[in-house]
Amino acid sequence: MGSSAMPPPLPLLARFRWKLAVALTIVGIGDWLFYQRHLHGGYLGLFALAVLSALLAGRPVLRRDRRALPAMAAAALFALALLHDASLLAWALFWVAAGMAALIPATARFDDGWRWFQRLIWLGLRAPFGPLIDLKRLLKLRAAGRTGRWSLHAALGTLTLPLMGSVVILTLFSAANPLIEQFFSSLLLPEPSPELIVRLAFWGLLFTAIWGLLRPRLALRLLPTFDGGHDRHLPGVSVASVTLSLVVFNLIFALQNLMDIAWLWGWAPMPGGMTMADYAHRGAYPLIATALLAALFVLVTLRPGSETARMGTIRRLVMLWIGQNVFLVASSMLRTADYIEAYSLTRLRIAALVWMALVGFGLAAICWRLLRERSASWLINVNLAAAGLLLTVICFVDLGAVAAEWNVRHAREVGGRGVALDLCYLGELGNSALLPLLSLERRPGLQPEFRERVQAVRLRLHARLEAELDQRWTWAGQGRLEQARAIAADAAPAALKAGPRDCAGRLVPPPSPVSHFAPDAVPALTAETGK
Repeated sequence: MGSSAMPPPLPLLARFRWKLAVALTIVGIGDWLFYQRHLHGGYLGLFALAVLSALLAGRPVLRRDRRALPAMAAAALFALALLHDASLLAWALFWVAAGMAALIPATARFDDGWRWFQRLIWLGLRAPFGPLIDLKRLLKLRAAGRTGRWSLHAALGTLTLPLMGSVVILTLFSAANPLIEQFFSSLLLPEPSPELIVRLAFWGLLFTAIWGLLRPRLALRLLPTFDGGHDRHLPGVSVASVTLSLVVFNLIFALQNLMDIAWLWGWAPMPGGMTMADYAHRGAYPLIATALLAALFVLVTLRPGSETARMGTIRRLVMLWIGQNVFLVASSMLRTADYIEAYSLTRLRIAALVWMALVGFGLAAICWRLLRERSASWLINVNLAAAGLLLTVICFVDLGAVAAEWNVRHAREVGGRGVALDLCYLGELGNSALLPLLSLERRPGLQPEFRERVQAVRLRLHARLEAELDQRWTWAGQGRLEQARAIAADAAPAALKAGPRDCAGRLVPPPSPVSHFAPDAVPALTAETGK
């Protein structure tokens, strides 16, 4: 007697159904928040907290595995950042942390950021197909548990021929028999509307996202981390070539750094036809690219354990060169600061300064790795940790408000050395510029025309924030609005002149009236004259 397959354990199917219920609950919450109520902003944080709750409910192993706690805590922190002031950065970091929390129980240990990058990429690529893969697996399990009674595969094989034959025959009959045609027409579903298609696609997006966290799968193969250790033959790379390269590079960098010292610190006049701001703006980003190329050169040619890395002369030259690169990064930051002083501060320039600081930290980490013979995994992890810490802080800092506050304090209209205040840019910053503009509006000594323009832009931002909070509520926005109302209640501003205004708060002049007089009479070309 042949042995029959044992039915699958009930807890497995029960867990599958429980995860399905949890995923559908998240889809319902997302549909109610974002599709029915059209809410966004801080409500993304509420949805993120719901996703974390669903992850804990659907994956009990996360409550038992202590390694998942830091990732869950980080995801909760980014959910709070979304509540505070929603941003694309906080949203992306939340899903990274949630994905790591979902995958950690299936890993032996935390290895390095490069491997985790691959795991997260695989998690995202597999997510759209995960429900179909799991459905196929579930059908196989159910079929294995019903051997001898009913099998989906066998049933499909038996019913395919009669079903297809019946469809063909009924189709032909419907062309000849109006009653059959009318019957089939009554069975047809109404044509789906574009709104329904979009909503179904939105449901599918939410379901695949949460299902990927509830049913994650690790990548079977990962690209190994290039440790860079030991000797590997590279064309043109030898002890002599590396030594000569480092000597030449150090001389070139020394020349550049000496010129930066002379010009940026005012020890020598600027080249003809160039201002300090032009010089600062011209070289900031190319110098950072040079520092990155220098880091790549050190990583490739001075691998830990290689012959070049063991040479004392080369190590000293590398230390000197990395030191000059760090000085070059500091010079780039000084150039950017000088350009900001001459013009204005923007969110992109703040991000550039943060990026330069990370580059400088990375160069110092490369130097430390060479001295202590650390692994490539250590270098990747320490740089990712520094970047993650900075990005986490940025999630809770409004760079737009920082830029607006700096520009207001250093504008030419208030006696600063900067350029005239760009009210159009402050208007583009949205409610981030509301409080700085309000403080500027109440600053004594402003020109009446400029104060009126500031007031016009501020009132526009105030009204926009009040309208947005109904559907785009955030803690930061609510706090700004309450603070602005409290400040404005102390002294009511003067009424503005009526009329449309541009982005800088200037009154738009009315269009010139169109003349309705007939044009001067022009003699017809066919008129006869001189007769």
